[in-house]
Amino acid sequence: MQVQRVVRSIGVWCVGVAIAGGLAVSGVSPVSAEDTTTTGNRVFFRGGYPGLNSSRGGELFTDGHNTAGRNDATGGYYVGAGTDLMLTRDLWGMMKGIGIVGEIGVEFKRFNSHTVANSDTSTVTGVSNGGLAKVPLTMLTIDVAPKVKFMQGGDFQPWIIPIGLDFHVISPPSNQTTVLDIGVQFGGGAEYRIWKELWLGVDARYHVASNQTSTVNNYGTVGAFVGIGF
Repeated sequence: MQVQRVVRSIGVWCVGVAIAGGLAVSGVSPVSAEDTTTTGNRVFFRGGYPGLNSSRGGELFTDGHNTAGRNDATGGYYVGAGTDLMLTRDLWGMMKGIGIVGEIGVEFKRFNSHTVANSDTSTVTGVSNGGLAKVPLTMLTIDVAPKVKFMQGGDFQPWIIPIGLDFHVISPPSNQTTVLDIGVQFGGGAEYRIWKELWLGVDARYHVASNQTSTVNNYGTVGAFVGIGF
């Protein structure tokens, strides 16, 4: 047992020496002050108001073709999250203060929903015993988009999304029982550092879908977000 303790102590000492040596070679002190250099990377959490260009009222799965009311809301709420990954802080050496980050985000939207007939209502299908029910209208969007961020190095940073790629899932499905769509987005906003790497911001976006579900899925959003740098 004593031999095992000695061997273990020697092993720990060797590991410590190796780590210290590696840090010394790389020019980093084993115990260093806090690094205050910002990377530009963020994790963010968003929320706000979405608005559809066109309602989905009058469809089979949204309200049973208006059998007992119309589920035609176009506004509601959204929540989302994602990450910004810094690609360049000076436009690849061409322009100081202009950064490019890559956003990867996910966003859930629920539009104001009504209690209506649906695909399980007997007056719609003629075969089931279902009654009226609240049918939620929702959409899930995953996006990959470049952000052009201005005034790098400052506490206030406005930005734009010149164009980004969207992947949409709608619910309920369309009359053709399709749910998947693809499109693009455009947007802009600004963020302000309130403490160390804690940022608050606002953004507005407009999404143009290709409407492959045979429904009009274009919408806009406006809201706020919290970002955490890393």
